[in-house]
Amino acid sequence: MFVDSHCHLTFPELKARLPEIREAMAAARVDRALCISTTLEEFPEVHGLAMAYDNFWATAGVHPDNEGVTEPTLEGLIELASLPRVVAIGETGLDYYRLNGRSVADMEWQRERFRTHIRAARATRKPLVIHTRSASEDTIAILQQEGEGGPGAAGGVFHCFTETREVARAALALGFHISFSGILTFKNALELREVAKEVPLERCLIETDSPYLAPVPYRGKTNNPSYVPHVAHQLAELKGCSVEAVAEATSRNFERLFKVAPAPTAG
Repeated sequence: MFVDSHCHLTFPELKARLPEIREAMAAARVDRALCISTTLEEFPEVHGLAMAYDNFWATAGVHPDNEGVTEPTLEGLIELASLPRVVAIGETGLDYYRLNGRSVADMEWQRERFRTHIRAARATRKPLVIHTRSASEDTIAILQQEGEGGPGAAGGVFHCFTETREVARAALALGFHISFSGILTFKNALELREVAKEVPLERCLIETDSPYLAPVPYRGKTNNPSYVPHVAHQLAELKGCSVEAVAEATSRNFERLFKVAPAPTAG
């Protein structure tokens, strides 16, 4: 019924609890999840999950925050994207939140890494999983410069969206989806809820970004994919529709974006 479009099940907080988490997912009717790569060193483990379980898929990419790790190349990302059950490139993007004394100009390495991912996505015709924090203007500009929104666009999703209405409109104009996390349920997320009202349901995804950002009523605890229905309930309230309608729409959006077959019908 529900799909967690972004989780980190290889992170230490979750990987030792995988059997328990899978049981909780089944009980919560969360039937699928996309496992996200944040480094090339981590990728084999992420891909291993997707190969081991028929309701998990994987991405290939290097998170913009990660330094001191193997730098992705266009050829390397294309090779990883060709592997079975790898359905997207990322997570990638820009993050200027923690400059650690550097200027935005000093982050050119991050922008070049982002361009490499975009080019790999376009070459493989697989969507991008975009992370952007305190960098939305450059994120949109680079996507436009690399041809997104035009012929041969990769498209993709702005995950764990926390930006403004204007950024959401720009992302939608480029053909991207918007994914909402547990932040949508936070008491102080009033502006984000207004943004969510405006994003068409046919362009929405839901996620946990676990182990982080557990939704209310679990805020402050370790998140996991079984909590994604709480995001769906909040989105349904904002849209004035049933949670079943949100589950159906976001599941179909996931299947269409990542070229994933529908979940088997319980018989």
